[in-house]
Amino acid sequence: MDLQDKTALITGGGSGIGLGIAGALADEGCRVVIAGRNEAKLAAAAEARSQPPELLYHTVDVADRGSVVELVDKTIERLGRIDILVNGAGMNIKNRGLAEMRPEQWDEIIAVNLTGAYNCLIAALPHMRSRGDGLVLNISSVAGKRAMLLGGVAYDASKFGMTALGACAWQEEAEHGIRVTNIYPGEVDTPLLDVRPNPVSDTHRAGVLQIEDLGAIAVALAKLPPHAHVPELVIKPLQQMYA
Repeated sequence: MDLQDKTALITGGGSGIGLGIAGALADEGCRVVIAGRNEAKLAAAAEARSQPPELLYHTVDVADRGSVVELVDKTIERLGRIDILVNGAGMNIKNRGLAEMRPEQWDEIIAVNLTGAYNCLIAALPHMRSRGDGLVLNISSVAGKRAMLLGGVAYDASKFGMTALGACAWQEEAEHGIRVTNIYPGEVDTPLLDVRPNPVSDTHRAGVLQIEDLGAIAVALAKLPPHAHVPELVIKPLQQMYA
């Protein structure tokens, strides 16, 4: 499938996996809008792209349903449609255990990681249904398939919820020609490593997945013909065990 002039909306697109996917899709000719809370980071990411097509950007708080509706409306206004939605916004905290985490931190993680993905889905799906086509990539985590202390209770719960959200969405939306894929990355060199309870060395960062790896996966999924669907995909560093 040729991605030239296809359109993509990517939350969490100012850095990390979202930015890696944005660059990879743009390299294939996609028109891309990156979105996130930090306008300066979005602007810097767009400015750093040295070849066409340019990255467009718009601020959004995915936990705020009105903010998401505005983002989707503005994207449709600028690009005419949304062919690909990437739910890439996500967060974590350092104090991840039940004894240390504050209840409001739980609320924030669930609001961003899980409710944020839901907000983006329900805002974008009507536009995809009207055309009978669309691809949604949910950036989950291996912590959404295997609960682990490294991710922490709130992060794991949010990603398990995202797993169910994506699985139910593709079962409902397949009749409308919409494909939903849950992607479960293992360790990736992104800013989330900066909020690990214990510092991560440069050597460790060099040995894990890079954002370009996720970009390549997103392009491969987007290039599949409309009748082909990958519901789940796990990608991890060779040496990482997650079972």
